[in-house]
Amino acid sequence: MTRRLPVVGVLGSGSEQHSAKAEALGRWLATLQVHLLTGAGKGVMEAVSRAFRSVPGRAGLVVGVAPCGDDPATPRPGYPNPFVELAILTHLPLSGASGTEALSRNHINVLSSNVLVALPGGAGTSSEVALAVRYRRPLVAFVDARTDIPKLPTGVPAFGTLAEVQDFVCRTLKI
Repeated sequence: MTRRLPVVGVLGSGSEQHSAKAEALGRWLATLQVHLLTGAGKGVMEAVSRAFRSVPGRAGLVVGVAPCGDDPATPRPGYPNPFVELAILTHLPLSGASGTEALSRNHINVLSSNVLVALPGGAGTSSEVALAVRYRRPLVAFVDARTDIPKLPTGVPAFGTLAEVQDFVCRTLKI
């Protein structure tokens, strides 16, 4: 029987890549027996996906939850980014007014992940963080300052080094 790989969701800016953090995280995750899940867009999502995919011999896939336009079978322009290997198309909007509405694709990103890592981002990242807290999903912020994610709840662990994030992820996944 094939073992099901855990899913690590990475949240972050859709415009800024935050390359140093995103690429280091993506390369490290690819060395684990995990799938990577993002919102399939640009910015952090593209940077972490590119780094994950660049690692030879990895076990996991780059999975992206891609929003569609008026035609639910056609992704919005720019989605999925070119590094997504398995695109999950959804009729649900990018994030809606706050990203926490019942008809936001952010629910899929959060609920499909065994652990989540939030990198710097704006309102969309904040809404995914809020959903992770609401659904009690394991979550760590990989930031230089808590202000890198607006409204980051005080109970969410925030670390500035990859080693601290690695420790959180490994303890959560028991690997």
